[in-house]
Amino acid sequence: MPAMPDVAGHVVRLLLLVLAIHNAYEIRMYAIKSYGTVIHEFDPWFNYRATEYLAANGWKAFFTWFDHMSWYPLGRPVGTTIYPGMQMTSVFIWQALGKLREMGLLGWYAHAREAAVSLNDVCCLVPAWFGSSATVFCGLLTYEISNSYAASAVSAVVMSTVPAHMMRSVGGGYDNESIAMTAMCATFYLWCRALRAPKGTESSGAAGLETYLFGTLAGLAYAYMVAAWGGFTFVVNVVGCHAFVLAVMGRYTAKLRAAYSLFWAIGTAGACMVPVVGWRPLKDMELLPPFMVFVGLQVQARAMRIVEEKKQGPLMGLMTLAAHGVALLAALGAVGAFLYPKGYFGPPSSRVRGLFVEHTRTGNPLVDSVAEHQPASKQAYSQYLHHAYDLVPWGLGLSLLGASDATSILWVYFSIAYFFSMKMARLVILCGPIASACCGVALGSAVDHLVVFPTYALAAKFAPAEEDNAAAAPPAKKGASKKAAASSEPAPAKAVRAAAAAYRHPVACLLKMAVFCYYAKTVAYPKYLQFVDYCEELAEGLSQPSIMFKARLRSGQEIVVDDYREAYWWLRDNTPKDARILAWWDYGYQIAGLANRTTLADGNTWNHEHIATIGRCLTSPEKSAHKIVRHLADYVLVWTGGGGDDLAKSPHMARIGNSVYRDICPDDPTCSRFGFTDRQGTPTPMMAESLLYKLHSHQQRPGVQADPVLFREAYTSRFNKVRIFKVLRVSKSSKAYAADPSNRVCDAPGSWYCVGQYPPALRELINRRIDFAQLEDFNKKSDGNSDAYVAAYMARMEGRRADGAGGFAAPEYFEIADDDDEDDWEPDDDPAA
Repeated sequence: MPAMPDVAGHVVRLLLLVLAIHNAYEIRMYAIKSYGTVIHEFDPWFNYRATEYLAANGWKAFFTWFDHMSWYPLGRPVGTTIYPGMQMTSVFIWQALGKLREMGLLGWYAHAREAAVSLNDVCCLVPAWFGSSATVFCGLLTYEISNSYAASAVSAVVMSTVPAHMMRSVGGGYDNESIAMTAMCATFYLWCRALRAPKGTESSGAAGLETYLFGTLAGLAYAYMVAAWGGFTFVVNVVGCHAFVLAVMGRYTAKLRAAYSLFWAIGTAGACMVPVVGWRPLKDMELLPPFMVFVGLQVQARAMRIVEEKKQGPLMGLMTLAAHGVALLAALGAVGAFLYPKGYFGPPSSRVRGLFVEHTRTGNPLVDSVAEHQPASKQAYSQYLHHAYDLVPWGLGLSLLGASDATSILWVYFSIAYFFSMKMARLVILCGPIASACCGVALGSAVDHLVVFPTYALAAKFAPAEEDNAAAAPPAKKGASKKAAASSEPAPAKAVRAAAAAYRHPVACLLKMAVFCYYAKTVAYPKYLQFVDYCEELAEGLSQPSIMFKARLRSGQEIVVDDYREAYWWLRDNTPKDARILAWWDYGYQIAGLANRTTLADGNTWNHEHIATIGRCLTSPEKSAHKIVRHLADYVLVWTGGGGDDLAKSPHMARIGNSVYRDICPDDPTCSRFGFTDRQGTPTPMMAESLLYKLHSHQQRPGVQADPVLFREAYTSRFNKVRIFKVLRVSKSSKAYAADPSNRVCDAPGSWYCVGQYPPALRELINRRIDFAQLEDFNKKSDGNSDAYVAAYMARMEGRRADGAGGFAAPEYFEIADDDDEDDWEPDDDPAA
């Protein structure tokens, strides 16, 4: 073939790849260009605070960090409950940039010339950097699937801007998923690359050096994925399922066994080194199938070796394989029967279990209160995939035309990602790479057959290379023999040869190129512009930091509303360092990250009962709530100002509180009496008496005022988005009890793992809690009372009668006794707002 089309093709593909990388970076920079290097949302603030701690204290301290400034008074073991990959990556990049600046190698970067690159800047830019790297790996993965450079380039261009990928990787959106997409795409690419047959071994299926190299790299990439995000369960199951499909489809080879064995063994070894994961890959139900595939491939290898050594025929070979399969199942069954009663196997995690719940609600009001945990709809796919959504079926269908070991991963990935994203809207992010790959396969096939192949055919026809001319001029004596061979050629073969000749005919080639130009101009290019415009428009929306936003005054002047950060800064600058802030769990990460103050709960949501206690505080009548709050907090922070403020969230607070304290809303799991009677915001009697309503509407609605003996307004933000109240008559003894290290319960003498305890004044209330359990929660033993409660909750939330749901206990309202010991009250030295 002529060299010129190759060179031109590679140049075009390289330019498209550069374009994709540029687009991926630029589209993620909207927030930074508009608001500066600001950390977004809620969870990213915890990630940033953890990164700061790692940078300041090192690995050892990080992995033994028990944070007593969160989940007061209990605390949280951060080092063993976090996926540290993003923090470790960011600190490494930050330190590397610092070294490069010292060496004078960052002179080209204007910001670095003026001052050292800050850790905050690195954390804000990591999502944009890794969004670009994920784009590259998605393109490489598509090439392995399709063996088409055109498909690879198209896939990278789509992946660079598709909203499903961008939704968690905008600048400042310091989420785990921002680096996890790179790790996931890299793992899939390296796995498929390990399956590519080395030259000269296509028919034998033997493992070569490349198999061992890329199988090892795939295992390391998976280990990094484990450290980065809890979604590693998806990755290892996709690879395991893919290996299983290849084996049962008759595509078992030594190459497959070697690649998967290296991937699983190295990846699992690395996963077990991540503290939050530990031995889960060998225990958890959702992680055992890949292990069973690993064992099965070893057994299949032994069976195949016996078949080859004894030169068995198809029937005997099948019987040998079946015998080994039965033996494997019997052995696994025996091991499972022995270990299961001993409690060796861990049940599926609650989040994984929730993906198999049939209804749209889980029965857990805490989980149901989070919008991203709701099922996805067709509208969500259209929103986050746009035109790529329409091309997915075409890509899946066309992938069947080129069968290879890597091709089937497209179907495996699609099936698993589509199923789970339908269950949880947040998991639509998994569809970004697969939709991009399908677009690449669909459009790449069109480019190949309408442009690339015709170009090669025309070049070979009219500008053949010298070696082609030599090959095209055989000795004259052989011409007769060739004609004789052609005359004896079977009819089907003649038809195929004729069709191939027609396919490569210059007129057909020119016609195909004309068709491509027509559809590219009239259909493809306009749709691409629509896709780009839509992605850029959505990128601006996704790039809103939420912690600050732009708005317009009545005069039309555009302003930046920065109430939330200003409120947290006020806490930082005007409250004691040991101040405890009671707020709804949503804001815990931001308070800890920006105000550096102790919080009662945050987005980790590991303790349902503790969050329910906060819900009880906020939804109880003011005086009853104060009796609890004075033992836990010095200040109460509430979001106001309409929109998604705390009054909008208040029904969830009541339902979560009532799921543990059944006396809040007796006989009503949905707490329908806690709310408003009309669209004008007229509160029900229960709402009007609540602490939340009193603090939210203090002196802003007629007749609403917080009791000045119990709470005093300390701060109201400029645009009334945040209000902070000082708790009066705070219990000195309870605060001292929680602060005393001797009152914490350690897992071993001298251990760093020491859990705080509730103060004695609250123990009677705490002892009355009912630990929350829900339907289909086979992580806990069945409880008839809990089942009846959740059944009633589900029935009422779905608008059904709950008569058949059974009864559940609804105790009388419990209230902590009054404490008039003034000597136990902390002095009130803070000035009023």
